[in-house]
Amino acid sequence: MWWSAAIFLAIHTVVRLVLRLDIGRAVPPGLSDLRLFATGLVFDLATLAYVGFPIVVLVALVPVTGRWGKLGRLSIELACVVLLVVLLFVAVAEWTFWQEFQTRFNFIAVDYLVYTTEVIGNIRQSYPVATLLSAIVVATAMLAWVTRRWRRVDDDRTLRGARIAVPGAWALIALGVTGAVHADLKDGSPNAYANELAGNGIYQFFAAYRAASLEYDRFYRTIPDALADTEARASVATPDATFLHPTGIARSIHNAAPERRLNVVLVSVESFSAEFSGTYGRAESLTPELDRLSPQSLVFTRLYASGTRTVRGLEALSLSVPPTPGESIVKRPHNEGLFSLASVFNAHGYESEFLYGGYGAFDNMNYFFGHNGYAVHDRTEIPRSAIHHENVWGVADEDLYTLALARFDQAHDAGHPFFAHLMTTSNHRPYTFPEGRGPWKQHKRISAIRYTDWALGDFIRRARTHPWFADTVFVVTADHCAMSAGKAELPAFRYHIPLWIYSPAHVAPGRFDGLAGQIDIAPTLLGLVGLDYESRFYGVDVFQSRPERALIGTYQLLGLLTDQRLVQLTPHRRAETLAPAMVDDVPQPPVAEDPELTLRAIALYQHAARDFTSGAMRIDRVAPSRRH
Repeated sequence: MWWSAAIFLAIHTVVRLVLRLDIGRAVPPGLSDLRLFATGLVFDLATLAYVGFPIVVLVALVPVTGRWGKLGRLSIELACVVLLVVLLFVAVAEWTFWQEFQTRFNFIAVDYLVYTTEVIGNIRQSYPVATLLSAIVVATAMLAWVTRRWRRVDDDRTLRGARIAVPGAWALIALGVTGAVHADLKDGSPNAYANELAGNGIYQFFAAYRAASLEYDRFYRTIPDALADTEARASVATPDATFLHPTGIARSIHNAAPERRLNVVLVSVESFSAEFSGTYGRAESLTPELDRLSPQSLVFTRLYASGTRTVRGLEALSLSVPPTPGESIVKRPHNEGLFSLASVFNAHGYESEFLYGGYGAFDNMNYFFGHNGYAVHDRTEIPRSAIHHENVWGVADEDLYTLALARFDQAHDAGHPFFAHLMTTSNHRPYTFPEGRGPWKQHKRISAIRYTDWALGDFIRRARTHPWFADTVFVVTADHCAMSAGKAELPAFRYHIPLWIYSPAHVAPGRFDGLAGQIDIAPTLLGLVGLDYESRFYGVDVFQSRPERALIGTYQLLGLLTDQRLVQLTPHRRAETLAPAMVDDVPQPPVAEDPELTLRAIALYQHAARDFTSGAMRIDRVAPSRRH
């Protein structure tokens, strides 16, 4: 057991040191290092209480003398080698996860274990798996050989009572750790990187698993439901809205402009930060095609994503709902028949579709969209002969657009206006795409961004040759940013996404410089095409009432962002007011609380969580959708 503990602590200390060196000056040296390594040791010891328990039980139960002694000693040796392999494998996994997300294992890692096909395929296509596994085997053999004397099992003359007492004491320690150590005890620094380094990846993985379902009323600060309702109604009250009931946010939206029955194509681009584009100030733009569309487009300069996962973006774009804690609504049970953007278009005679470049079973996308008013189509409908390139996440964006163009032609030929939500995949690791589209190296994020932009430009050029083009509104935005981590727990600059609305014949070009959130896209879009409808959206048409706020979050942290303040709601019923990191990667110092802003934040998140769990987001009848 001394050997197991020493190996465990040594490997995790080395991992923490390597990650600390990788993050560099993002964590100031000095007392921060002392704290994160000391706190890290506490979490490592807490994790050891769980990880070491099987070895304790094995040593206590297996005989090492007599008839079965040789077999017993072999089984203990084998268990130690397996433990060593697992610890080294986890260490390598932590490194690759950190490179992608700049965090220890979290809710994303838990999600990834559910979708093993995509995740294992992504790893195989992104990393030299054979080399890494070989290195793990070699390192295991070397460490096992060098430390073999420390594992020597001599003739066992331990008293029988100790065979019961030691595992029993160890079990009590593990139970004590469960009650005394919580994942948020590491969060004692204003620097989020330092907090992540202070944790233990294995411990945080299981903590994230336990927190997969967070009940708002149980974990977050609440106010009386009547007050939450009043505040939520005030946040969505606009000149074009008439509330339908004395309580709730259901309202009738009357658009002063006539209904134009324009086609709408909404493209949510995978991991597409505003900072990639020259339109948003990048000196060497990675998006020349979109930049060329900017003078003819309505460009939103200060739009913020709801979350850091694709499902959060899809939730915001389709339901216009704040990012409630725990799992996204896209993946929760009882998410059928919700009021959605498609339900509005369907009520006006549109054909609504969701088209995805990957397999729509991933993240429950096909089920969610198919049960909320959309006809769903994914890569399974694209003939192999028509695929220019594919990887584990999906087909090349240009092949998704080819599928979409064919679907649009069918709707147009049938005399129906169409609404289509397209979700791309090319700008995702392993960052591969068809050869010959540009002088870009494979497996590079910058190259994938350039290809993504090229494919969008090619899509618009091809669409111009179709008869429905002149009466179509193209909306290009992102599901979330490419990076999510920063020194702040909710680094606002990591949520800044682009938005182009392009329809030269119908939408006047210009810039909207007000602060807005991803949940405002759906009602703003409906306002631009002139539809009257009954709304249950939490977002607003920004041309009716400038929201000057955005709702951003992770699976645990819930934020209401303004130019000067970020109200951050956390479990254990805490509400903090911080200075938002709008531009640079800096920590968030506390600032003076605005009680009205705190009240509004609590009200919106509490109201949205209550409406989903109570079924108030459902509609009585959902327009039928054709599910693939």
